[in-house]
This record gives sequence, structure tokens and C-alpha cells, in this order.
Amino acid sequence: MAPDPNSSGGTSSGSRNEAAVKVPTKDPKKKDDKKDEDLSDEDLALKQQLELYVERVQDPDPGLQKVALESMRQEIRTSTSSMTSVPKPLKFLRPHYGTLKAYYETMADSELKKYLADILSVLALTMSAEGERLFEYASANVNPLFQTISGKLKVQIAGIRRNLAGEIAQEYAKRQSEEGPIDDLMELVQQIVAFHMKHNAEPEAVDLLMEVEDLDLLVEHVDSTNFKRTCLYLTSSARYLPGPDDMLVLDIAYMIYLKFEEYTNALQIALFLDNLQYAKQVFTSCDDLQRKKQFCYILARHGVTFVLDEEAAADDEDREVLQDIINNAKLSEGYLNLARDIEVMEAKTPEDIYKAHLLDGRASGAASVDSARQNLAATFVNAFVNAGFGQDKLMTVPSDSSSGGASGNWLFKNKEHGKTSAAASLGMILLWDVDSGLAQIDKYFHSNDNHVIAGALLGVGIVNSSIKNDCDPALALLSDYVDKEDPSIRIGAIMGLGITYAGTQNEPLRYKLSSILNDAKAPFDVIVFTAISLGLIFVGSCNEEVAQAIIFALMDRNETELGEPLTRLLPLSLGLLYLGKQESVEATAEVSKTFHEKIRKHCDMVLLSCAYAGTGNVLKVQHLLTQCSEHLEKSETHQGPAVLGIAMVAMAEELGLEMAIRSLEHLLQYGEQNIRRAVPLALGLLCISNPKVNVMDTLSRLSHDTDSEVAMAAVIALGLIGAGTNNARIAGMLRNLSSYYYKDASLLFCVRIAQGLVHLGKGLLTLNPYHSERFLLSPTALAGIITMLHACLDMKAIILGKYHYVLYFLVLAMQPRMLMTVDENLKPLSVPVRVGQAVDVVGQAGRPKTITGFQTHSTPVLLAAGDRAELATEKYIPLSPILEGFVILKENPDYREDH
Repeated sequence: MAPDPNSSGGTSSGSRNEAAVKVPTKDPKKKDDKKDEDLSDEDLALKQQLELYVERVQDPDPGLQKVALESMRQEIRTSTSSMTSVPKPLKFLRPHYGTLKAYYETMADSELKKYLADILSVLALTMSAEGERLFEYASANVNPLFQTISGKLKVQIAGIRRNLAGEIAQEYAKRQSEEGPIDDLMELVQQIVAFHMKHNAEPEAVDLLMEVEDLDLLVEHVDSTNFKRTCLYLTSSARYLPGPDDMLVLDIAYMIYLKFEEYTNALQIALFLDNLQYAKQVFTSCDDLQRKKQFCYILARHGVTFVLDEEAAADDEDREVLQDIINNAKLSEGYLNLARDIEVMEAKTPEDIYKAHLLDGRASGAASVDSARQNLAATFVNAFVNAGFGQDKLMTVPSDSSSGGASGNWLFKNKEHGKTSAAASLGMILLWDVDSGLAQIDKYFHSNDNHVIAGALLGVGIVNSSIKNDCDPALALLSDYVDKEDPSIRIGAIMGLGITYAGTQNEPLRYKLSSILNDAKAPFDVIVFTAISLGLIFVGSCNEEVAQAIIFALMDRNETELGEPLTRLLPLSLGLLYLGKQESVEATAEVSKTFHEKIRKHCDMVLLSCAYAGTGNVLKVQHLLTQCSEHLEKSETHQGPAVLGIAMVAMAEELGLEMAIRSLEHLLQYGEQNIRRAVPLALGLLCISNPKVNVMDTLSRLSHDTDSEVAMAAVIALGLIGAGTNNARIAGMLRNLSSYYYKDASLLFCVRIAQGLVHLGKGLLTLNPYHSERFLLSPTALAGIITMLHACLDMKAIILGKYHYVLYFLVLAMQPRMLMTVDENLKPLSVPVRVGQAVDVVGQAGRPKTITGFQTHSTPVLLAAGDRAELATEKYIPLSPILEGFVILKENPDYREDH
């Protein structure tokens, strides 16, 4: 028997090893004898052999030492073990760990010491005693033992690597705080990362580099086999990292994608970072015109204003084609192709949506009563349902020579400001079709009724929404009306400009609209809509001049004006300038503390929620929840925006979204009335165009609430979560509500609006501001939704008052929820695709399936929330890894048809 290891290992290490091997202190000899009896002859021989090696290792003769260490390594390497048990050589060497450790510490630096370090580091992993530091034995050439190890020990070796990485992270933090040298650590890190990257452990490599704050190393270690998995892990983890680490991680992913010429993914990261320089670099790095066209489709979907220069596309004709795609010139054509393919071109009337014949007698009778409020509701339903189809049965019916046309008839079935929404609804029906739209709206400009002219101006703005045009027809038509006498005409023109030029940061418009904000004689509502339009045009730009103009407009308001319901939109317009820009809002937030006490806190909440919208920042969510926990007097208005803020911040990723839904449930139970009124709207924003059953049930319950404001908000929220889905369950709920509230005109109006939203674009449109598999958030789309939601915080005064046309701000978020495949000449191309529920495959080895429960369809197809598509043929190669919106396919040169 070899000498007892515990005697030479020092008292502390001895006691630890006793714990690890679980040797009772009474009589170790007896226990050992008993153990030996249990072993087979083969195992006994191996045990004695290893004990002999341990003695030889301590021999003064280096030759004998080397032979003993070599033999030990050979035994460890060739041993067999299962996934769960420790290999036998390691098991028999455990009791001698203390001996070897003590001897290692006395050895001089040499090759032999490194050999022993390797063996000790493998042994240290099996000793579960606390404080055993693999790190001390990680020789500078990082364990050749691991690199030549047989597959049988892979599991244990991965464990060693992981433990070692953990220790390095601790050691790094310790040395950072003590300001010690870290070169030896970084050398180890280099080798461990190289090992991880070769062995499909990209997440471990990324985590280690994050711990030692040196992610740049990653770029040189990725290769064509693992870069996709690495980047997927980087982009997914970015959502959960605190700033500025999240941006750094995405920067690295961007560099890796560029290195491997995955330009489409690089462009998406550039858009996520809101870095147009990066986007430009993608265009200049890529030479393939077809791929550039695909980039343009992504830019168009994101709603970003991007002007191509000669560097991005040298040839003039090519540049014009590309710019046309960015300007969304073909969006209407693609959308109508989809509608024809799905066979929903026929116009629908509001009655087709209400389905009053399915209800019992009393409600169906009430539905036919011709009141201005019901006609206004029908106007909106008609506009939402036939959005973008270019034809309907109320506004675009061919005119009859004697009566001046049915559209005129319908228009005048609405009262005063109702005519504004009715005329503007024509813009919604002709959405994205600029030439035909402007021609049809033109007749209303010659009307004698100011409300009709206002509606026509707003209609022009709506038609041009998301479409950019070199001749700027909207600017030419609307700018003359901005300074007219009549407030309603001015609001129509200003709102139209805001919708058309949202996100464009158009400087001439800044001058024009800022002058209205400074005009002391301008009516209050005109000032509010001017501020909102400026907020939309400069959304997320942090433009100081605009911010200053809005701040002055806010400071100039007297106390009675600050009490007006519309006032709540002024702080929002300021918040829109900083949408998603995080810390950039701080200076403005400081200024807002000097505002009138009536609006100070309200402004603070709005600025905070806008600045952190879509970031998932947990600390900000907690801060907003704290604001909601206070019980205040009725006059306080800041808690509503705080509740909406929770939804705006938490909508970034699925986990945060689920947590926010649960937090909002608590607010419903314990919150004051003004909080309960905002909760349905927040739920509507979290699940917009994504009808989750639990949220649907909560809203259904709230739609019968005793407080009519809560019920109205819940009804509108039901419309939002079902927007464009044709969801039969929500449609049924709303039908029942229309019969339940048949005597309450206000609630019935909300039910009708919700019904229109559920059937938005006959089920072909979505309001979801997220796209590209929920990776990118379109700022203009989110801005449109939250403007409408803030207006809904005071339903009675704004939506049910004379400003119902704020509902048209939703047009900024309307997009076809389609996959349209086109060939290299941008002509529609029908190919089979599999559409199924998306599966999260981050960090999974191999090539896991990315969708589940799929069905095969021919394009164009509709994609619901959480759906993902993949090509079901190898004949074509898609130029975008994410199949959404317009995707260009090129023929696969290696494809051979099976005969």
C-alpha cells in the first residue's frame, strides 16, 4: 500500500479529501480491506498498478517519473466510463490526490510538472471538495491531455473546461479589483475559447469572453461552420444584457456577419442598433444587385428613410429600382396580389362584419337605427375592413348622375366632425395607392364644408402613409392648408403631414410646424396636433430644436388648458422624439421637472416609458410599477401613462411580456380606478395582433366591468389583440357585447370599432410593430399605436368626442402579414413553403428543426403571430434568412429534378 495521502497533504486538505471519499474516521484500515475484497481481480490489479505509479512519480529519478506519468495518462485516457460514473483510474487515484498535490508543490518547473498538472486538473474535477482549484493546475499549454482525450471522457472533460472557465471569471474579477496582471489568464482564455469553438460549445465560449470583457477575441475564432450558431446566441442574449454590453454584443455579431458575407443579417443588426452608417456599410460591402434589392425590402418594412448614394449603387437605373423598393412604391400591388390569391377582393359592408342576424331580436332591431354615432362607427369599420383594397360599398361606389353619388350620400349621413372621419376613410380604403387615391380624394377639396376638406386632407396623409415619393405630393397638397383660418382644416392638414412623413425627419416641415407651436393665437387643439405630428416626423431622432419648441409650447399653457383632455398628448409628442433612445432622454427629463405641477409627473412617466420602449429594461418596469402602487386623488393623471409604459418597455421579449401580463393582473386587483382604466389598453399593446387566450379572457371579463371607462378600454383592447386576425372567438365576444350594450351608444361605438379592427384588411393586415421574427421594432408603427392608446386614456373626451380621427394614427402600424416570394425581376413567384409555429433553437447543437406543426402552402401565404416559414423546395434559394414580407428567390444552380 502507498503511504496514506492524507498525512502528506497537510491537515486542511486531508480533512477535505476524507469528506470527498467519505472515509469514516473510526478505522480506515478495516474499510479499505473491505473495499479491496469487493473488487474484481482485474480492478485490484489496476488499483495496485496505479498505487505503484503514484510511488514512482515521487522517485528522484526523472526517467522513472516520466514513465510513471506517461503510464498514468495512458490509463486515464483509455479507460471506459459511462455518462454518470467516474472512470476507474480516477476513482482509484482519488485517495492519492493529497500526496500528488503535495509533491507537485515541491517540484521545480519542468515538462514533468506540466504533465502532473494535467493529471491533477482531471483529478480535481472528481474531487467535489470545495475550494479545489483546477485553475492552479491549468498549465500554460492548457492540458494536452484534454486535446488528445478519447471520446469516452468527453463529458468529464467538458465539465473540467466549464469549471475552469468559472474559476477564471472569478480570478479575473478578483485581479481587476486588485489591479493585478491578467496576461496569464488571457492566454488560458484564448485556448479554452479555441477548444469550445471547435467542439460546438459556442455559448460557453461567448459567456467566458463576456466574463473577461474581451468579446473581440470571438471574431478570430469563428469559422464558417459555427458563425451562425454563435451569432444567434449573441443576438438572443443581447436582450437580457445591461447596457452598454447589449450594444457591444450586437456590434460583434454585426462584424462576424460581415466577415462571412451574411449581409442580410448584418443589415438587421444595423437596424436594431439604429445605426444607418452600418446599414450603408452593408450596401457598399455587397456587390450583388439582387441581394441589395432584398436589403431594400427590409428597409421598407422597417419604415426607415434611407437615400441611396453612388457608393451604395453605382448604376443610375439600378439605384432608381432600389430606391423605389425602399419607398414602398410596389406595396399596394403586392398586397392586392395577396388579396386576389386568397380571393378576398370583394368589398365588405359593415353589416357583413356585425352579423346582426345571428343575434336575438332586440339588438338586431337596434342595429338598423340610423344615428350619426352609429354611422360614424360604420365609417370606421368600413375603412378598417376594406383598408388598402381600393373599393368598398360606402365611399367608392360609382357615382349616380342624378344624386351626386352614393359616396356623397354616405358622407352626409355623418354630422360635422363625423364628416372629417368619413372623408378620411377614403384615404384608408385606397391605402398605399397614391395615384388612384389622390385622384379620388380630389373631389372633396372643392367642398363648401370645412369638415369635408379637413377629412380630404387627412385622407391624403393616410394614402401616402409608409410611401415615400420623389415628387412629395402630400407636402405640396397639404402645406398650403396648414395656415388656414379654420382649426379643423388645419388639424386635418397637420395630422396628414404627420402620418405621411412619420420618421422622415423632414427639415422644411420642422420650420413650418414649429412656427405654429410658437403662435400665441393658434387654437389649443391645433397646437396639440402640431406637437404630435412633429413627434411622429422626428420619432426617435432626439432632435433638440423640436424638443425645445414642444417644451416652450408646454410651458406657455395656462392652468385651464392644462386641465384639457387633449393636454395628455403634449408630453407624448415630446416622448416620441426619444422613442427607444434610453439615456438620451435624461436632459429633457430634468427640464420636465420645472413644468407646472399638474403635468410634471405625467410628463416624467411618458418620457421614461417612451425612452425605454422596446428595451425590456427590468429596472424601468419596476420603477413604473412603483408609481402605480401609490393611492392618489382622482385628479392625478400620471398613473395611466405609467401602466402603458410597463407594456411599452416589457413588450421586447417573451419572458418580460409574460411577467408584465401577470403584473398587470395584480394592478387590476389592487389599483385605483385610473389605473384599472389603463390596464386593458396595456394588455392590448402587449398582445397586439396576437390573441392570447388568457389575455382574451381577462379582457372579456373587463368588458362587462361596472365602470364604463374600463369596459370601453377592454372592448378597444379586444379589437387590438385580434387586429387583422379574423379571430372567431373575439368576433363572437364582440357580437355578444353589441347585443349586451345595445342601449349604450358610447359602448356600442367602441364595440363597432373593435369589430372593425378584428377584421382589419379582411384579415390580411397586422398592427404588430415587431417584424423579422420579432427581432426588429418599427419606431413609426409603435409611435402610431401609442398615440392612439394615449388618446384612449380619456375615451369620453377624445375618441367619443370630436377627435375620433386619432384612430387613424393606427395606419402607421398597418402592414400586410404576408410572405410574398418574387423572382429576380420582382414578379410574384409561387413556391411551396412550410408554415408552422416558430421554435427557439438558440444554443442547440446540430441542425434542429426551427418550426413545428407545419402545413405546406403555396406562396403568397399569411403569417400569424409566432409563425415562421421555410421553403419546401430546394429549387430556389431565398436571399433573406427570414421569410417574411417580400422575399426574392434565386434559382439554385445545383438543383436537379428527380425524374
